[in-house]
Amino acid sequence: MLLSCELLEKSYGIKPLFTGLSIGLCNGDHVGLIGPNGSGKSTLLKILAGLEEPDNGTRSVRRHVRIGYVPQEPSFGEQHSVEDVLTKVLLDEGFDPHEQGGRIAKALSLGGFVGSDQAVSTLSGGWRKRLAIARSLMLEPDVLLLDEPTNHLDVEGILWLEGLLKAEPHAFIVISHDRQFLESVTTRVWELNRRYANGVFQANGRYSEFLEQRDAALQAQADYQASLANRVRREVEWLRRGPKARTTKAKARIDSAGRLIEELQDIESRRPQGSAGIDFTASGRKSKQLLVAKGLEKSLGGKAILSDLDMLLGPGERIGLLGPNGSGKTTLLKLLAGTLEPDRGSLTRADRLRVVTFEQHRESLDQQATLRRALAPAGGDAVVYQDRSVHLVSWAKRFLFAPEQLDLPVSRLSGGEQARLLIAQLMLQPADLLILDEPTNDLDIPTLDVLEDSLLEFAGALVLVTHDRWLLDRVSTRLLALDGMGRAEWFADYAQWEAVQENKALEESRPSSPRDRAAKPSSSKRKGLSYNEQKEWDQIEAKILDAEEVAAACHAGVNDPTIVSSADVLQERYAALHAAQAEVERLYKRWAELDEKRAQLISGAQL
Repeated sequence: MLLSCELLEKSYGIKPLFTGLSIGLCNGDHVGLIGPNGSGKSTLLKILAGLEEPDNGTRSVRRHVRIGYVPQEPSFGEQHSVEDVLTKVLLDEGFDPHEQGGRIAKALSLGGFVGSDQAVSTLSGGWRKRLAIARSLMLEPDVLLLDEPTNHLDVEGILWLEGLLKAEPHAFIVISHDRQFLESVTTRVWELNRRYANGVFQANGRYSEFLEQRDAALQAQADYQASLANRVRREVEWLRRGPKARTTKAKARIDSAGRLIEELQDIESRRPQGSAGIDFTASGRKSKQLLVAKGLEKSLGGKAILSDLDMLLGPGERIGLLGPNGSGKTTLLKLLAGTLEPDRGSLTRADRLRVVTFEQHRESLDQQATLRRALAPAGGDAVVYQDRSVHLVSWAKRFLFAPEQLDLPVSRLSGGEQARLLIAQLMLQPADLLILDEPTNDLDIPTLDVLEDSLLEFAGALVLVTHDRWLLDRVSTRLLALDGMGRAEWFADYAQWEAVQENKALEESRPSSPRDRAAKPSSSKRKGLSYNEQKEWDQIEAKILDAEEVAAACHAGVNDPTIVSSADVLQERYAALHAAQAEVERLYKRWAELDEKRAQLISGAQL
């Protein structure tokens, strides 16, 4: 056992997060940690990392085990460069200065960073998350703990992280609400939830196998509870007849009845919190064409975002948008919503089209307003939903808000609570067209399941942006992928898009390689690169050849029959092979970038 805890207890104020919690992590375990918002997942991860103390219980770590921890929101010195950040952690951890160069190169390669001198302040949220993950992996931890590592990553970034974790030989625990990500990288799933007797349900296998095992366990628990309730009912009827505890047999039955009643009360007290009651209201409009876009074009800052895009939206059409961060997904949503005008092309909307929009950054929420007023902007103690008056307290409970929260300012709500609040506001507006920009951010899996069902039942048209591929694939009738350079392509589903990306990657890898060029050096003088780029270009072919030799040696080392019985040596050699292969891939990628830039500049000079 690498890392374990026994009978953990942790509370904040009078609210217990978990009690009597016991778990253990073994070599090679790839664990997905899930649970409703507020169940204590992040707190448990901090306890396992040694960053927070439990109220009761013990944490045990095997000797010499190194633990890496990636928080939800990593912090860096804004004035530092990427290399400064990596160097500092190596110094703090006491690594030999002679090892620093190799470890920093490995981290840059793992993270996909082209240069090491970029200032942290210029990195996007996704690249900051990549830096935090690479920084932790650079230290080669025996156990890696990651708290919501897919936050801020686009689909390309999530696929990058999946590749790293699937190849990771060491154990890790990852908190995530991304169901497709969990399906891809985990071999075990732990669900924190007070509905279970010991506070956690553990299942071996991928996320889909966890769902099957959990459903069977919950059904067995429900059957046992029903049987126990019948037994308690019979014993209560017997007790009401006033038996006298004059005999040992009667006294034993009275004691047994008391234990049964206590057991039933304990099970009922663990009844899970209800899920949010999400149900978007369609207007019922029968028009076959709600919105027609023809030849849409849009540029921002001189960069083409959309070029000659056609789109037809009718009732029941659910379009999912794919593309890297900055590819123009939010811009397209604004064009469809009418808050931004296209440079060229036409947008024809049905007469009095009712559009309801969920903004990614929730700009419409008044952070200073109370939850009471945010839920009922018109005032009063009721809202009108589907032509019925609903009391404000009942409406709040539908979205898992307690009555005592009603007078809190919106700014005091968590990210998940603010997302549920915005959904509550949108549900009061009948819609022909729903435009949802990252509605899944901060939502837990139970709420995501309800949101998915609601969107599937929505009778109007839907345009959806989300990094949750599980939701995207199940809800969308078609996918539109943007590449950030103006091009857009339609796909039937996520699997088709993924297959096309894999084919493109294969095609890009087929041109002549540096090995071929190294055999016969080019006589033409390379022009157009900066001094540093020219210097890098002159050396990169030799570096690739050296890196390939290192990778080949690592591959031979992994296949050495003399070390088959040594798990520790095998793990070390697999880790070295993974790092060597990643370095080869990084160098090839950089070579392709420099070669393309050189070719473009040369062709431009010839023109």
